[in-house]
This record gives sequence, C-alpha cells and structure tokens, in this order.
Amino acid sequence: MRVLGIDPGLRAMGWGVIDVDGSRLRHVANGVCTSASGDLASRLVALHDQLEDVVAEYGPQAAAVEQTFVNMNGAATLKLGQARGIAMLVPARAGLAVGEYAPNKIKKAVVGVGHADKDQVAHMVKLQLPGVELSGPDATDALAIAICHAHHLQSAQATARVSA
Repeated sequence: MRVLGIDPGLRAMGWGVIDVDGSRLRHVANGVCTSASGDLASRLVALHDQLEDVVAEYGPQAAAVEQTFVNMNGAATLKLGQARGIAMLVPARAGLAVGEYAPNKIKKAVVGVGHADKDQVAHMVKLQLPGVELSGPDATDALAIAICHAHHLQSAQATARVSA
C-alpha cells in the first residue's frame, strides 16, 4: 500500500510518500509545497495545485494529515486551518480516506515518546526509511505522519484478521 503523509502549513506544506508491505516500509519520495506570495486565496490555490500534482504523480492509496493544535494567535491558527483544509481536500477528492493524528501520537508512533523533539523524529525517520534524503523539516514531519498512519493501518488489519 502506498501512503501519503501531509504536514499542513501555509508557507510550506510538507509531503512524504512511503510504500508499506507488511511491516516493511520503503521511502518513495518527499518534498515541500510552497505557497506563492500574495493574498491568502492565491496561496491556497498554489498549495492545492502542487499537492494535486503530488497525488497524481505518486498515486497513493491512503493519506494522513497532522491535526491542528490551537495556539495563542487565533489568526495564525485560522490560516493554518485553511491550509489543513487543502491538505485534507486534495486526497479526499482523489477518493482516499484521510487519517488524522495529533502531533504527540505521531511522535509516539515514530520515536516511542510523545514529546520527542524534531531531531529525534528526523533520526527515527532516517532509521525506518534507510537511504532517505529529507527535503527539510516539513517533509520529515510528513514522512513521520505517513509512518504513523502505516502503523495504524497495520494494527487495524491485524485486528480485522483476528475478528474474522
């Protein structure tokens, strides 16, 4: 199964694609969609179009997005929410179910602790996807989201087999 992880952001939206075969994970690609300068609508269109190109090129069968946390700056949270809407809309329009994970859940799935720092996440992504060349912190986070989703899909499949 091919999984797309998306780390929503208005300036930089990270994405990462992995292949999952049982417990084996393989890196396919990763990168960052960047928004154009200008008004909010133009920036959202730029993110939408770039993410649509990623979905078309790599053909994922599942997708996952990091949940937004609310911070003290309400305007920034709203803008991030709009970028997150793009991150959910594009795979949904491609017919994919979209998983959502809290940042602590992603870190726990990848590192083993929910309060890991970015360096620990990057280290574990590199260990789980040997040979990966990371396109930056946003792409690293997106690959971590994809890994988290892969683990949850595997657990769901194992539970279904036991129940059958």
